[in-house]
Amino acid sequence: MSLRDVLRIPSSELTDESVYRDRRRLLAALAAVPGLGLAACSDAAPPPPPSTVTITPEQARAGFRTSEELTRYEDVTTYNNFYEFGTGKSDPSRAGRTLRLQPWSVAVGGQCAKPGVMSLDDLLKGATPEERIYRLRCVEGWSMVIPWRGVPLANVLRRFEPNSKAKYVAFTTLEDHKQMPGQGYGALDWPYREGLRIDEAMHPLAFLVTGLYGKPLPQQNGAPLRLVVPWKYGFKGIKSIVAITFVETMPFTSWNDAQPQEYGFFSNVNPSVDHPRWSQKTERRIAGTQSKLFAERIPTRMFNGYADQVAGLYTGMNLRKWF
Repeated sequence: MSLRDVLRIPSSELTDESVYRDRRRLLAALAAVPGLGLAACSDAAPPPPPSTVTITPEQARAGFRTSEELTRYEDVTTYNNFYEFGTGKSDPSRAGRTLRLQPWSVAVGGQCAKPGVMSLDDLLKGATPEERIYRLRCVEGWSMVIPWRGVPLANVLRRFEPNSKAKYVAFTTLEDHKQMPGQGYGALDWPYREGLRIDEAMHPLAFLVTGLYGKPLPQQNGAPLRLVVPWKYGFKGIKSIVAITFVETMPFTSWNDAQPQEYGFFSNVNPSVDHPRWSQKTERRIAGTQSKLFAERIPTRMFNGYADQVAGLYTGMNLRKWF
């Protein structure tokens, strides 16, 4: 199956390094001061994952769809965080057109038996595309409901035969300051990086996305390949992926590196753990109307409403410490 086939869906289906390290030490020191925020978790060894966590196919499928009102395509594609194209919400939809989607390749390596660099077509070869309607909860306190098109992350990762040392999966976004003009500014240390624990990456809900709303994924939404992990805050969903690496230790991730007192490695949606600067107990759903962008506030659910599917991944973990 070609990339063109994966992306085409009928709409009717809807369906200098010293400076960097000094900055990290300063942020870690600030995070340890009472009142300045939550303690960082990336510089200490996290608890090991459960030996085995299984859910039934029925439990998994229950998480693949929701009857909640969908966010309009116009809002999904014009209200975005993608700092590679600017820090304003409308910047990506204006500046993202500079991103060239062909050719595109992804390097897969690290602790695996079959590393390689391959085209996107080859990466997705043999994977049957699916549509899933997931809630997306931004750490800023707004949310959407989006019909995504893509393939289960686990199905792709297994092809590379990760070994027993593969405890985490690290992801990297394209770095190209010409195509991504926002990378010319110091909002973050580029390229953007994210990561998951291996059992999170292999969970049935973790999804590699190539499209939304029956259309190819737009540049501003992370084309041609992005990650969606619906029980985590949206910034974990790294966009425009060019590298996937199996690693033994917790990888650095962009927001956790930049502000560890505010953005933990795990970043599970948790209404009982506030961001140091705002509450996470409620969220503003994108309304989907012409009259206003946001609807009234609604309660935020643990794991963004996916507790039945993913709570077992974190058995015995202190989710306030490992936020």
